[in-house]
Amino acid sequence: MARRPNRPTRPTRLRRLAVDYPRRGKRTWRRWVPSWRQVLSGVMLGLVALAGLFAAVYTSVDIPDENDEARRQGTVYYWADGSQLVSVGAVNRQNVTLADIPDSVENAVIAAENETFYSDPGVSATGIARAAVSIVTGGETQGGSTITQQYVKNTYLSQEQSATRKFKEFFISLKLNNRQGKKEILQGYLNTSWFGRGAYGIQAAANAYYGIPAKDLDPSQAALLASLLKGAEQYDPAGSKANHERAVDRWEWILDRQVEIGTMTKAERAAYQKFPEPKPAAKPTSLGGQTGYLVDIANKYIKKRSGLTDKDLFRGGYRVHTTFDKARVGQLERAVRSVRKRDLDPEKRPEDKHVEVGAASVRSDGAVVAVYGGADAVTHFANNADTAGVPVGSAFKPFVLAAALQHGDGITLDSGYDSGGRLIKNGPYAAPPAPSGAGPGQAMVTAPTSLRDALIKSSNTTFVLLGKDIGLKKVKELAVSTGLHEKSLARLDKSFPLGTSTPSAVRMADAYTAFSNDGMRADPYSVTRMTRDGEAVEGFEKPEPRRAMDASVANDVNNTLGMVAWTRLGRDGKLGTFARTAASDDLAAGSTGEDDRMKSAWFIGRTKGLTTAVTMFRNKPGTPQLLGMQGVGGPDSERGNVFPLRIWNAYVTGK
Repeated sequence: MARRPNRPTRPTRLRRLAVDYPRRGKRTWRRWVPSWRQVLSGVMLGLVALAGLFAAVYTSVDIPDENDEARRQGTVYYWADGSQLVSVGAVNRQNVTLADIPDSVENAVIAAENETFYSDPGVSATGIARAAVSIVTGGETQGGSTITQQYVKNTYLSQEQSATRKFKEFFISLKLNNRQGKKEILQGYLNTSWFGRGAYGIQAAANAYYGIPAKDLDPSQAALLASLLKGAEQYDPAGSKANHERAVDRWEWILDRQVEIGTMTKAERAAYQKFPEPKPAAKPTSLGGQTGYLVDIANKYIKKRSGLTDKDLFRGGYRVHTTFDKARVGQLERAVRSVRKRDLDPEKRPEDKHVEVGAASVRSDGAVVAVYGGADAVTHFANNADTAGVPVGSAFKPFVLAAALQHGDGITLDSGYDSGGRLIKNGPYAAPPAPSGAGPGQAMVTAPTSLRDALIKSSNTTFVLLGKDIGLKKVKELAVSTGLHEKSLARLDKSFPLGTSTPSAVRMADAYTAFSNDGMRADPYSVTRMTRDGEAVEGFEKPEPRRAMDASVANDVNNTLGMVAWTRLGRDGKLGTFARTAASDDLAAGSTGEDDRMKSAWFIGRTKGLTTAVTMFRNKPGTPQLLGMQGVGGPDSERGNVFPLRIWNAYVTGK
């Protein structure tokens, strides 16, 4: 009987298998390098798996029901006492068919947003991958979506920026592109897109910007409206000078782009060289009176603290609880109207024409209690209470004094300048007599006076010298520490201490609270709480107070401002005795003076824990520079400096 060969043991077989894997018959390092057949098999297997996964996801993702914009809620704003101020943000949309939309609109939108619209599968894989990566890594929101994807986002999904939403958007866009024609998708996109000014859809946009139906838009107007799809808050020409520049650049680019892709000839392009300026933005009548200005201030604060946009707010559903006091807002408006009616007569005096007033009341914790932004927010769009551009004049001098007391190394309220312009830190002092027989060139530059008296008398010479000695940079730093925006401060030249800066009334009122609050101040705020669908919107914690200057410095300035207040009140005989008694001892104020040569008048007064800034100026529409205040109210009113004081007085006394 033949002997059977010895069979290898189990461990031996395993060792051989291990040696032969993954390439049988190869030795050394080559046995570990996959063959081209193995690589190809792996790639094919992976592709099959991905295709299967793609098909499974594609099948599982359904096209949801369309968003019903007509049922969206408005955004409701509430007074500080919880009663409703106003409800705004109802969707403004009028659907139209492509037959009612000129080809020029279609061409401009496709050139601007998605030139391959009619040939692509409805998605941009690279664009959506870039956006998803940016979202996951915490980067900025990325564009790159096709028109189909944007339509899906507008119509079927939320506006949240998340990888999950982008994932759904991709597959729904693919499925929608296979079910609907390109014309139908484009029509839906043009009817659901946000164009700003409360307008959803091209029909509402044509009316909002040009006062015409979409069918009457010309190619130039169409290019401007197409530019708004990139972001109406950045490209509405009426928004700001920077907005206007961006809008012009993109308008030109869209027209040029149509030439490049063949939807407009060079000859047609040459016909559109002048930018099609849209009409001024109109506000809904519900925002008339002071309501529009209040909502404007609240919305600015909301966007700053939460990151929400105008588009988000117009979609509605928010509940906004503000700091605005209904009674005080009404009282401030009545005060302005009564003074204007009593003291100004634009029908008889040309100097009384184009007079504007802005005012704001702020509590010591920064809460904005009341504002006066203009006669009517529907007809006068600029918010005079929160718009920089009006020189603050001598009302800026308390900041110069505070900087001197804070950084002057021994400077006190009793310090002052002698006749030679030399700072004497330790008063009291006496003016040296002029030399016997002195000529005009040897006369005293100015009578010596303490810094306390210089502020009360609003001495320009003293504060120019003080700013130079202390350093204008230190004055600027202290002003910023009180809450004035650095961008509103003027350049640092010798006139800087005299108030060439242009802060808003809200910021001036808030900054003055540092003097009466032991040197502490908090950023002005107008919203205490905000919710949507019962969920709190984050970002509305009460601003924390910060130190702007030493308590002793603040108290010295505040005491001096009390003397300024009584001096100004006593100087105007038309105020009556009630003005000097209603405020008791809790009174301080800063103001422009009779020697101010700028084109504005200010009064910032504090009483009973409320600081109110009132400004008056003349602004003729279409004129870049403010008009002079000389002669406003008649020859007896000097430069109109008395009127902000009278408005403040009528406001705090209710008379």
